[in-house]
Amino acid sequence: MAVREVLTRVGDKWSVLVVVLLGDGSKRFSELRRMIEGISQRMLTLTLRGLERDGLVTRTVEPTIPPRVDYELTPLGRTLLEPVMGLAAWAEKNRVVLQAARDRYDAKVVKTVEREAAGGTARGAKVAGIRAAK
Repeated sequence: MAVREVLTRVGDKWSVLVVVLLGDGSKRFSELRRMIEGISQRMLTLTLRGLERDGLVTRTVEPTIPPRVDYELTPLGRTLLEPVMGLAAWAEKNRVVLQAARDRYDAKVVKTVEREAAGGTARGAKVAGIRAAK
């Protein structure tokens, strides 16, 4: 397996959230779904299957009605917690600075587009037309 494939799995936003949540212990599918805002049932299923396939999560089915399905980190999955939590701490520490940078960038892009629209460039006219349609 290439490093790129590993980074694709562990760097995926849903995978990171699942790993963080399972860091506190075993969770049911429905618990995870409630805890992860914006994730669809299908995406959570695909994420959990991928993490299970890579040996980071185990899936345990209890033969009850309805079946109880629990997910938890494997020992390998637990080793991922430290770097993921480090990234989460960095994100929390720098989120305001990152948002300010985004705001500055977006304002600069808007000014450029407005200048191009005023100057009659094709790109500016296209963007101005899109704005007018909204």
